[in-house]
Amino acid sequence: MKRRDFLKAGGVGLAASAAVAAPAIAQSNPEIRWRLAASWPKALDTLYGGCEYFCKRVAEVTDNKFQIQPFAAGEIVPGLQVLDAVQSGTVEMGNTALYYYWGKNPAFTFGTSLPFGLNTRSHIAWLHFGGGTEMLNDLLKEYNAVGIPTGSTGAQMGGWFRKEMKNIEDFKGLKFRVGGFAGTIIAKVGGVPQQIAGGDIYPALEKGTIDAAEWVGPYDDEKLGFVKVAKYYYYPGWWEGTGQGHNVMNIEKFNALPKHYQAAIEMASRDTFTWVTGKYDYVNPAALKRLLVAGAILKPFPQDVLEACYKAANEIYADLSKTNPHFKKMYESLTAYRSESLAWMQVAELGYDSFMMRMRTRT
Repeated sequence: MKRRDFLKAGGVGLAASAAVAAPAIAQSNPEIRWRLAASWPKALDTLYGGCEYFCKRVAEVTDNKFQIQPFAAGEIVPGLQVLDAVQSGTVEMGNTALYYYWGKNPAFTFGTSLPFGLNTRSHIAWLHFGGGTEMLNDLLKEYNAVGIPTGSTGAQMGGWFRKEMKNIEDFKGLKFRVGGFAGTIIAKVGGVPQQIAGGDIYPALEKGTIDAAEWVGPYDDEKLGFVKVAKYYYYPGWWEGTGQGHNVMNIEKFNALPKHYQAAIEMASRDTFTWVTGKYDYVNPAALKRLLVAGAILKPFPQDVLEACYKAANEIYADLSKTNPHFKKMYESLTAYRSESLAWMQVAELGYDSFMMRMRTRT
């Protein structure tokens, strides 16, 4: 073959290979559009803002081929029905707190926060490295879903009360909006738990339909205006040493994605944890100061309240572990790690934090 003919033939071959390669690349990066239903109103610019951030990150790492559009609570489904919408395929995915679905199975509480459980750092460690996510996904599989941890609020406040709580007797008959599984503990000590979505709490508290309400912490509580209708602001939120959120996907829809799109969801979920948790840690201190100026009366829960609730919680956990395999497995795993984690935190984190808190007033 002459050199000129060889080059001509080679050029045809290269062109042909390029024609084959281009569709292959396009097929591996298909244009996909999903909808995300959130449990949060748009007014909460950290929780709902985290959903917007997540969707933006997925688009960025897939060259805008994989687009996920977020919808606030009530735009497609009410805030407490996100898992149902994902399960049925009404939406491809949602962002929610798994403990909202404790009525389906109490073990869902481990996804968000077990009352008297772990703090934020320990909880995300247990989820990622202690088998927590795998155990939760065994449960979510029964609801046609798969979950990935995303933004966390950090330790939460104990909520807003219309009257002072002097002892455990003051909880008798108290109508208290409290999220998730903690309501079973409130009921055991005599309270009347109410599960109400975030956007509906203020009018219920204002009208006296409820006597008290917890939500997240100073920044979000300020946005929802609770200080205008209830002055006593209690801490700590013993039912939420963390407030871990999850992205939940319809399992068939998730499995049908290209592997690198699945990886994009996982990567963006982890990015969102840093974004949401970091923002809350930054904005809560100033928000607490503003709430105090606005008239909030900051108070710790009395010791007998904490101890009575702790005792009630452990009794409930023991009973559930006898009848609920999912709960038993996660409870044994989490509490074993909690013991080790607290011992370590007491040495390092608490030692450092305690010293710095004492020095705070000296500089």
